[in-house]
Amino acid sequence: MTTRINLLDWRAERRAKRKQQFLSMLGIGMLASATIVGLAWSTVSSAVTSQQERNNFLQRQIDETEQKIKEIEELEKVRDNLLARMRVIEELQASRSASVHFFDELVSTLPEGVSLRTIKQTPEGVTIDGTAESNGRVSTYMKNLEASPWFQDPRLVVIKTSEQEQLRRGDFQLRVKALKIPSDSSAAAEAGGEEVVQ
Repeated sequence: MTTRINLLDWRAERRAKRKQQFLSMLGIGMLASATIVGLAWSTVSSAVTSQQERNNFLQRQIDETEQKIKEIEELEKVRDNLLARMRVIEELQASRSASVHFFDELVSTLPEGVSLRTIKQTPEGVTIDGTAESNGRVSTYMKNLEASPWFQDPRLVVIKTSEQEQLRRGDFQLRVKALKIPSDSSAAAEAGGEEVVQ
């Protein structure tokens, strides 16, 4: 039987045990801290990755939306262009119809014995040059223009009376305001056997 003799003081032995316990607890604490840090880092990394995926998805959606907006803007430009063309076509058609009515009304108001030479559109109105067999016929023509829904305020600018081969003839010029002046009436028209031009 062997006898163990402890040469260390019991206080030193107790200090050694406490030191060992402290080191063990420190190791366990460090291990726990490392585990917690690892879990936290993994969680944060996962959240960052998830958020990045969401950001990428939202960016793709934004890009697609912007592309659709550009396409819509292009379609709106095309639509506006088509509408503008349609308006021009409608105005041309209305102008063409107005030109026909304008000249028709101008001729239908002519009394017998009056013929027109030229018709000119000016900023002040429509200037009409023609010939008449008498001054009374010019007066009748002016009354007819006044009664027409297309014209108003006819005014005689000048009238010259001459006799050729015992025929009395009056050259006149009058100005009248047209309520519906056609914008496309550059073509010549026939009225009273004389050429009518604008």
